[in-house]
Amino acid sequence: MESEPSSTPEPNRDGLHDSRAEKDPSHVENGEDTGRREVKYLTGLRFYLFLVAITIALFLANLEIPIVTTSLVAITEDFHGFERGSWVISAYLLGFVAIIIIISKLSDIFGQKPAFFAALSTFMVFSGACGAAQSLNQLIIFRAFQGLGGGGCFAICTVICLDLVPKRSYTTLITFISVVYAISLIIGPILGGTITMRTTWRWIFLLNVPAAFPAVVIVFFAVPRGFPYHDNPTSLKELMSKATLQRVDFLGSALLLLATLSLVAGVEEAGLSHGWHSAFVIAMLVVSGILWIAFLFWERYITQRDEVPGAIEPVFPWRFMQNRVWMGMIINAIFLGGCWFCTIFQLPQRYQVVHGTSPLGAGIRSIPFIASAPISSAVSAAFAKKGVPPIYLVVGASALEVVGFSLLGTITPSTAITARQYGYEILAGFGCGSNISLLVLLVPFSVQPKDTSVAMGSVTQFRLMGGAVTLAIINTARNAYLKSHLKGILEPEQINAILDFAHTSGPLDPATQRVVGTKLAEGYNLQTKILAGMAGVQLLSSLLMWQKRQIKV
Repeated sequence: MESEPSSTPEPNRDGLHDSRAEKDPSHVENGEDTGRREVKYLTGLRFYLFLVAITIALFLANLEIPIVTTSLVAITEDFHGFERGSWVISAYLLGFVAIIIIISKLSDIFGQKPAFFAALSTFMVFSGACGAAQSLNQLIIFRAFQGLGGGGCFAICTVICLDLVPKRSYTTLITFISVVYAISLIIGPILGGTITMRTTWRWIFLLNVPAAFPAVVIVFFAVPRGFPYHDNPTSLKELMSKATLQRVDFLGSALLLLATLSLVAGVEEAGLSHGWHSAFVIAMLVVSGILWIAFLFWERYITQRDEVPGAIEPVFPWRFMQNRVWMGMIINAIFLGGCWFCTIFQLPQRYQVVHGTSPLGAGIRSIPFIASAPISSAVSAAFAKKGVPPIYLVVGASALEVVGFSLLGTITPSTAITARQYGYEILAGFGCGSNISLLVLLVPFSVQPKDTSVAMGSVTQFRLMGGAVTLAIINTARNAYLKSHLKGILEPEQINAILDFAHTSGPLDPATQRVVGTKLAEGYNLQTKILAGMAGVQLLSSLLMWQKRQIKV
C-alpha cells in the first residue's frame, strides 16, 4: 500500500492542527508528514494478515463486555452474589482503564509488535483462567487481568491503525473498526444468551482461547520486527538499553494506575459492602484525589524537560491540559463512556430482571441500541470525509443522546415491554456511536504528531474510566432507591434477596409482585435519567471544542 503526499498542518493558536493551515514539508515519511521516524507501510499478504490479527483482537476484546452482561444473572446466581455482580463487569473495565495510556506510550518506546503480542497473550491466558474460576472473587480477579490484556489489545490496535494506512485512509479504516466493534457488541448478547441457556457460562470465557490463538501466531511470525519502522528496526540490545529504559515514565505510570484503581474501587464499594460515608470509601476517594494531583504535577514537571535528549517521556503530556479543545474532547469522552458502557450493562439486565426475559431474549432486545452505533459511526465518518467539521456532528450527536436517554427514563414503570422502547434505544445508540468514532477520528488532527499514540490512548482510557465510575454510581443509586421504596412492602430479607439474586426469596401474591416489578422498573428508569444528565454534560463539553476555524479531516 503506497501513500500519497500529505502533511500535518502547523498548530493553530489553540495548539491544534487545522487541516486548512499551511503545510510544513519537514519530517516527511513515505510521503507523509508524521513528525516521527520513517514509517514503512505493509503491503500484500503481510498487510492482510496483520489486519486479520487486529480484527480478531478488537472483536474478542470488545465481545467480552456484552457477552458477559447477558450472562451476569446466571454467573452471579451460580456464585450467589448478584449484589456484587457489577464487579464482574467493572473488573474488566478497570483492567482496560488501568493499561491503555500506559501501553500506548510503551509501544512508542519498545515497539508495537512486542506490546501487541504481550497484550494478546495476557488476554488469552486469563480468559482461560476466568473459565476455570471456582469463586466469584477468583472470577473478579481474573477478569481484571483479562481486562489488562483486552485493554492492551484495544489500545495497541488503535495505535497501529494510525501507522497501517496513510491519513487519507483514516476515515475508511475507522469505519471498518467501528463495524468490527459493533458486530462484536451485536453478537455478544445473542452469543452470551445462547451459551447460558444451552451450556455453562464458563464457555463465554473459554472460547477466547482458541479464537485468540491465530492472532497470537500472526503477530509473532507475520509482523516484522520494529513495525512500523521495520526498514530500520531498533536492535534488541538497544531496545533494552539503559538509555531506552530511562525514557519510560515509571513514576507517572504508577501514579496513573494507582489513582485509577483507587477511584474505581472506592465508588464501586460505595453502596455495596461499604456505604458512601464509610471510612473505606472516603479513604479510597481521598487517596485517589491526592494521587491524581500528584500525577498531574509530575507530568507537568517532566513535560517541561521532555525535549532534552534521553529525558523521561511523559505518559500524559501537560500540553494536553493547556489545550481547551483537547480538554473538551477528554470531558466528552468521560461522560460518553458512562452513557455507552452503562447502557450496554443496564439494558440486558433490565430485560431479564424487570421483564422476565431469557438471557437470549434480553440480548436480542438490546440490539437496537448496539446496532445503531456502527450505522451512526459510518454515517458520521462519511459526513466528515465530505468536509463537514466533526465538531458540528459531535454537538448534534450529544444532543441526540440527551433526547434518547431522557425518553428511555420516562418509560412507564411496568413489566410490559412497549415498542417505543426500541425507538428510544436507537436514538441513544445513534448518538453514542457517532461520538465514539468522531472523537477517535479527531485525535490525529488535534495534537502534535509525537503525541498521537498517547492522545489516542487518553481518549479511550478516559472513556472507559467514565464507564467504570458511572456504572458504580448508577448501581449504587438503583440499590439505594430499591432499599428505600421496598421498605414496608417486603421484609428486609426479601429486599436483600432482590438485590442479591434479582428475585425475592419466596412466592409473592400477585398484587405485591406487581408493586415489586414497578419499583424495579423505576429503579432502572432512575439509572437512565442519570445517564441523560451525563449526556447533557457531553453537550456542554462539546462547546469547549468550538474554534473560530474548525478542524476538518
